[in-house]
Amino acid sequence: MARGYLGRPDLTEERFVPFEAEEVGGRVYRTGDLVRWRPDGQLEFLRRIDHQVKIRGNRIELGEVEANLITHPGVGEVAVIVREDVPGDKRLVAYLVGAGPDAPSITELHAHLGRHLPDYMIPAGFVLLERLPLTANGKVDRAALPVPDGRRPDLGTSYTAPRNTVERHITAVWTELLGIERVGVHDNFFQLGGHSLLATQVASRLRKALRVDVPVRAVFDHPTPAELAQNIADLMMAAINAQFAPAG
Repeated sequence: MARGYLGRPDLTEERFVPFEAEEVGGRVYRTGDLVRWRPDGQLEFLRRIDHQVKIRGNRIELGEVEANLITHPGVGEVAVIVREDVPGDKRLVAYLVGAGPDAPSITELHAHLGRHLPDYMIPAGFVLLERLPLTANGKVDRAALPVPDGRRPDLGTSYTAPRNTVERHITAVWTELLGIERVGVHDNFFQLGGHSLLATQVASRLRKALRVDVPVRAVFDHPTPAELAQNIADLMMAAINAQFAPAG
């Protein structure tokens, strides 16, 4: 079918591999398809294997995420890729073309995927496009998918600005770690793209800024700035009461 990839010797070496058999010789091409022999001698296609990625120790089939997203009635086309716009922070990002005039909110998409997939397979970011970029042969051009712009996504809830010092500290930390321009006090950390490693950083930074022992679990149990601020206020009050409690 070909001698290799034009201008891509690395990919040619990976996919066009030597095949040393007396009756064949030469090279064979690794298609990236996973198949099996059926009892009748036919090959049965199972799935692609070159779209499997590993993020924070979890193996993820990008095709499985795409297959579940496309079942939402508001999604017409979809492509899911791994981005590492911040070195060391790999994230799943889903690019969507709506199936109608009203695109689904991030909250809807999270709920839809949560019924079928584990949390680690839910994309950290969702980008709505008018159309997916295509290569010359009509396939999705994943290299041309744009960098998420950092605007607050449509979560299905209106933006509410921070109302006190603790909420301002929390939203400032989230804004920096998540790369989002502004965070509302009712925005969900995980729907904004947060994950367990970032939750650890949130707790660490809040401990230093507010001088209160904020456990990582608090970010999971109270995933909005309003809820987390109230929890931190309760922790502060408990610490004060413990300090002035009579001995014995």
